[in-house]
Amino acid sequence: MEKYYSDNIELNDLAKAAFMSRFHYVRIFKQMYGLTPRSYLKDLRISKAKTLLREGNSITKTCFDVGYESLTTFSTVFRKSTGYSPKAFQKLHKSNLE
Repeated sequence: MEKYYSDNIELNDLAKAAFMSRFHYVRIFKQMYGLTPRSYLKDLRISKAKTLLREGNSITKTCFDVGYESLTTFSTVFRKSTGYSPKAFQKLHKSNLE
């Protein structure tokens, strides 16, 4: 997931690569990481998005670069994860750099 976080990652493909059923894969993944694969991927994408936004990338470019296909979905997930909209997060960190 670390390498392909921006791709459309399907649970069935992950499970197949690990030679497990999807249900067993989710169970084992959660035991090892404390999160479901979907939550892990979401956290990974938001972490990468925060880095890109701090570097000054546009919100739209960041959205697509981290694997979201909808700006609305990206903004909603970002706000739930960080407490800030992508624009507010970017503005906050831009002012911290100056």
